Parts: sequence; C-alpha cells; structure tokens
Amino acid sequence: MNAPWVEVAYQDAATACYLGSPSLVRLPDGRLLATHDYFGPGAPWDHEGKEFLTTVYRSSDDGAHWERVTHLAGAFWSGLFVHRGAVYLLGVSAHYGSIVIRRSEDGGNTWTRPSDASSGLLFPGGPGREPPNYHCAPVPVLLADGRLYRAFEDCTPCEWGTGFQALVISAAEDADLLDAASWTMSNPLPFRREWLPAPWRAGMSRPGWLEGNAVQAPDGTLWNILRFNSAPWVDVAAMVRIADEGRALRFDPEAGYVTLPGGMTKFTIRRDPQTGLYLTLSNNNTDPTCPTQRNVLSLHASEDLRHWRHVRTLLEDDSGLPWEESLRRTG
Repeated sequence: MNAPWVEVAYQDAATACYLGSPSLVRLPDGRLLATHDYFGPGAPWDHEGKEFLTTVYRSSDDGAHWERVTHLAGAFWSGLFVHRGAVYLLGVSAHYGSIVIRRSEDGGNTWTRPSDASSGLLFPGGPGREPPNYHCAPVPVLLADGRLYRAFEDCTPCEWGTGFQALVISAAEDADLLDAASWTMSNPLPFRREWLPAPWRAGMSRPGWLEGNAVQAPDGTLWNILRFNSAPWVDVAAMVRIADEGRALRFDPEAGYVTLPGGMTKFTIRRDPQTGLYLTLSNNNTDPTCPTQRNVLSLHASEDLRHWRHVRTLLEDDSGLPWEESLRRTG
C-alpha cells in the first residue's frame, strides 16, 4: 500500500542529525519550493559550534517528486515567502544568531548572501551566547496595511523558556527587503511571572513564550500569537498586541491567554483567503501525563483567533513504539 505522503528528505536517526524547521511555498511559476535545517549533536556546526545549515528542494509536479537544489550556510530556523515576484528566506544565521534575509530571483537556484547591512544582515546577534540571541521558527510573514511583519524572539538571558523576549520586525511592502534600514524592530517583551493566573503559579516552573505568529484579526488589529511554555498545563497560547506599525508590543494578562490545541509546542497560523478561516496544524494534547506530547498532528480552525475547534486528526504515530516511547521520541 502506498504511503499517504511524499517524502521530501530523510535523515536516519542513527546519525544524531535531525531535520527541522520545514517551510513550503509555491513560486509564481507554479513550482513548489521547500526548505529545512539540521539540528542535533550530529548536525553541521559553524565556527562557534552552532547549527547553521539549510537545504533547498524544488518540485515541478505539485509535490509528487522533489529534487535537492542547493545548501545555504548561515540559515537556521528560517521560513520561505514570496513577495513581488521573488522568493525570500527569512530567519536567523545560526542557533541563536543574527536576523538575516536572502532573496532568489531564479526559483531557488541562487541566493543573495547576507554579508552586511545592505545585503540582508538585518539585526546582528552577539558572539556565542552574548546578547542579543535571536530565535524564531519558520513562521509566516504577514502583509497587512502596506507593511510586512514577522515574529522573532531574543533569548536574553539565554535560558530556554523563561529567557525569551517576544519581538516583531516590520518593513514597508515596497521597501528594499535586503536593506537593514528598511526594517523596524519592536520593543523586546519578556514574559513576567506575575502575569500568570493565580491557579498556575505554584506548578509552572518555566513559563515563557516563543515562536510567535504575526496575524491580523477580523477587526484589523495585529497580534503576535505565541507558543506558551505552560507545563504542566497544556493547549494554551498567548496573544500579544502589535501596535504603532510594529514598533510596540503590549500584553494584557487579563485577556491575553487563549485555549489553542497544541499551544505548548510549535504551530503556525495562516488565514485562508477563500473562507476567512484561521488554520493551524498543531500537536493537540491527548495525554495529560505528557504536556510536551507531539505524536499526534491535527488541523484546527478559528473564526476569531480566540476560539479554536478541532477539524481533523491528520497523523498519529503508527511506528509500533510503546506509547511511553512514542511520547518521548515522536514529533
């Protein structure tokens, strides 16, 4: 029996090198472009010992077959988007690196190099783990009211969970996106423990937010919706208001938490242009003993970004692993 998917790339787990940060976009000519990076103890490292490599793939038959196109050094946690006929890759240069952007005008064959402030090096990170330590995921780029918005974090102090400071960068849609002067960064917004609802405070050891999504609500307001490290509570996300054309982020702890299935782990939110529905693929929690569960993937939908419903379970681990092992190993 044929598998219900097409394999783009595979890495044997025995190599201790794992594929992450998948991104997918349709080019103006109809072809598909995909990227992923490499992480783990067996992954390629740069001169500072940071993961830093991304690979590009392309399909000319709607994803039935894929070819490897090229490798991009100095690209990590990055996502693809198409703008004004060109394709861009926006993310960081390495694990907790600089914010960088690349452009391709030949379908992904060749890419610009972000070597300075005029060629895509937008916001330099610090050396090693000295701040700023920029972080993100392959989350969407939002076009709203003439500007492009994209969420990042600065992990300062560099402590997973509690150290993440939410931020957004933005640029005018007609600007030169490779020019650092075109981009504005909001205030970095750290999470404060006093923002937790009282019932959560005793049990939540490492509260924090990360991997935000820039989205526009039906009323036109702009939001950064972030994964929330809420263990032992699950399926919670945080909504941070984007204001002043991306110059300011504000959080209201009275209204800033929403129930979003999979809010403890990675998710991306996109709005369907036909129906107006907001859609996300996420790891909804089905086992209350494991807040970090990722072995179930489901489609969820919302009309207003605050109320989410389960539409369909898409994938469940069928590898034959015992359930406890599946919870620990499968994502």
